[in-house]
Amino acid sequence: MEILRKKELTILTHRFASSPIVAILGPRQCGKTTLAKQFLQRHKSKPIHFFDLENPRDLSRLDNPLLCLEGLKGIVIIDEIQRKPDLFPVLRVLVDKYPSVQYLILGSASRDLIAQSSETLAGRISYLEINGFTIEHLPLSNAQRLWIRGGFPRSYLARNEAASSQWRHDFIATFLERDLPNLGIHIPARAMHRFWIMLAHYHGQVFNASEIGRSFGASDHTMRRYLDLLTGTFLVRQLQPWHYNTKKRLVKRPKLYFRDSGLFHAILGLDTRQDVLTHPKLGASWEGFALEQVIACLGLKEEEAFFWSTHAAAELDLVYVKKGRLWGVEVKYQDAPKQTKSTQTALDELSLAHLWIVYPGKKTYPLNKKTTALAFDDIPRLLGNP
Repeated sequence: MEILRKKELTILTHRFASSPIVAILGPRQCGKTTLAKQFLQRHKSKPIHFFDLENPRDLSRLDNPLLCLEGLKGIVIIDEIQRKPDLFPVLRVLVDKYPSVQYLILGSASRDLIAQSSETLAGRISYLEINGFTIEHLPLSNAQRLWIRGGFPRSYLARNEAASSQWRHDFIATFLERDLPNLGIHIPARAMHRFWIMLAHYHGQVFNASEIGRSFGASDHTMRRYLDLLTGTFLVRQLQPWHYNTKKRLVKRPKLYFRDSGLFHAILGLDTRQDVLTHPKLGASWEGFALEQVIACLGLKEEEAFFWSTHAAAELDLVYVKKGRLWGVEVKYQDAPKQTKSTQTALDELSLAHLWIVYPGKKTYPLNKKTTALAFDDIPRLLGNP
């Protein structure tokens, strides 16, 4: 079963209208290659050239990249570009010499980990970051399945819960044992796995490098480095704090979320729906899942999403700027959310244009003029264009 990503296909078309190179970045197995093939289906009239850098034959062909790529016409796709970052200077030469050729490159690491792309191709490349499936791709009736299994296509589409869980456990093992070393990151798989388990207990909380370092027996610097690596491979989100001029003391460390709820459940050993629904991390799991759906529907980049928190315990899960105004989102795993002292403080202190409290119910209703209790199913409809 293949699910069409209409939103991303439209974005790709718009990006190519102004850039000769578009990079699709996201975690391994999230659907980048499928998206590229869906894009190609819309451009069958053009010559297509596909290079998969995990294929030894394609990798060998690109040992002399100028000889291999020069003279090609139409669309050139290069998959798993992080395996050969020395291609970026070559692509700069080629797009300047043959401006009619379009390059679609796919990568499983962020711009920070593939530093050469932003440095070499400035002004010539546009980035599109994707994750697995979201509620925008699927029927709303499947939202709980998406929450329990996560958005990785093979996990979500697996024939049953056991097969989905097995795929996620295999993904974790492969990531630790093969994917990180392929990025030039040489950290023992057992050490990173242990760090990942400890990190799961910080899901939805502010990261404390000193505390986790003491438990891990390593320095603060090492813990932050490990965290940055998981962030750079799109598996963990570091939500940065929103700062502004205030007399209140603000929290200044990032808040952490596993970007895929299915992987979060696998790390905790939660293999079935019942395991999730009876676990102490149930609320944190759903809140992280709902927050990722909000961020995806709004199309927020990493540098556009923040949280707000004071040492006096007032906080807001998400703060972002749209249309020159500041907006807020709070996520609650409750039957009927209400305005609280904390959310009212956030409204007043931040002068929010509006605040949505997302909850797993079915009815959206106003709490006051500037606050709305937003049913999970209504996220795409109400948050897409605030």
